[in-house]
Amino acid sequence: MRDLMDELKTRIVQALKLEDVRPDTIGDDDPLFGEGLGLDSIDALELAVMLEREYGILIKDMETGRKAFASVRSLAQFVTENRKK
Repeated sequence: MRDLMDELKTRIVQALKLEDVRPDTIGDDDPLFGEGLGLDSIDALELAVMLEREYGILIKDMETGRKAFASVRSLAQFVTENRKK
């Protein structure tokens, strides 16, 4: 899970072009939206596209996305549970 979380941090920074953020400064349990990383709804769409492209995972509804995008740890758990083998 550690490797996946580190990979996701790098992919988040790259996909969202977060020039002022280094992957190693993102906490595993820090919120991705709001007071955490400060992402917004457009960023959520970009992350959903990245998940589909890189892991073959579709976010089917807002509630699923809200839970998956809560933190890097929750995103890694979601990827682990839903990744196409």
